[in-house]
Amino acid sequence: MTDIYGLTYEALEAELVNIGEKSSRAGIIYPAVYGGLADVFDGLPLKGETLARLRENFSFDAPELLDVRTSETADKYLWKLNDGCTVESVLMKHEFGYNVCVSTQVGCNMGCKFCLSGRLRRRRDLTVSEMTGQVVGIAKHSGCRIGGISVMGIGEPMENLANVLGFIGIMTHPKGLAIGIKHITLSTCGIVPKIYELADSAYPVNLAISLHAPDDALRETIMPVAKRYTLAEIMEAARYYSEKLNRRVTLEYVMLDGVNDSDECAERLAELIGGMNAYVNIIRYNSSPESGFKCSPHERIMGFYDVLKKRGVGVTMRRSLGDDISAACGQLSAGTEK
Repeated sequence: MTDIYGLTYEALEAELVNIGEKSSRAGIIYPAVYGGLADVFDGLPLKGETLARLRENFSFDAPELLDVRTSETADKYLWKLNDGCTVESVLMKHEFGYNVCVSTQVGCNMGCKFCLSGRLRRRRDLTVSEMTGQVVGIAKHSGCRIGGISVMGIGEPMENLANVLGFIGIMTHPKGLAIGIKHITLSTCGIVPKIYELADSAYPVNLAISLHAPDDALRETIMPVAKRYTLAEIMEAARYYSEKLNRRVTLEYVMLDGVNDSDECAERLAELIGGMNAYVNIIRYNSSPESGFKCSPHERIMGFYDVLKKRGVGVTMRRSLGDDISAACGQLSAGTEK
């Protein structure tokens, strides 16, 4: 059987034709699945033989919800996949609405020293269905209208780009969840060829690059991926993305006490950006067990912020959501802390 959560609208049209149904039936099925969050075909305004054919050929294979941890600012969901693997995703509660942070892989190969997710051995990529199932499952459980997606959970999205693009296609389709493309952000450690591929795709999402250092030497000490792609290569790809799509790129920068938070680092970061259409998103480090890192003191963070502002660099401070339940940036662990 074909898992319906893994089908884009166009793919569903093709599958319907393959089983002897009209492709136009997709216009009834898709809104029911995503608008009404239905997980059965019962009740659809279709003939009995059509419903029987749908039940025979399509399934709703959403991940199994194992646990939910709640807080005032975020809820963290632990999911069990069909092969027994587990992943986590987060419902983020903003004043302006609800966003879901989605995982894209079981484990992560990036190995960033400060990130708990980076300590999980990568086992495989998630399917389109498994990513869609996280969002649909959270929407059903919470009753919230999901207004945005952050592809920032466990895994490096660019290493699973084909499936991520299929997932984005489902999330943005007007007969699906109808989430605006400008309300979807994808975060990457800087897989240079894939940044170009994303720029040339049909889905111009917001791009966030996990930078976290102003030079290659320092970056290599905390992010192993820096040995594959230099900052010069990453920034060139970021400029291409920004110029082609007329979209400002986010440069993420986690503040690590005594590591990357000096005024000198801020000066070098401003030079690296060099007037490109980008801004720095400063992230307060969320502690993880035995990481060996601490968050920079507030005064140091503000000093770093001030240097960037004086150099004419756009800069924001990310609000930490769910740090009290280990649901904040860099804290997802697929339930291994249990």
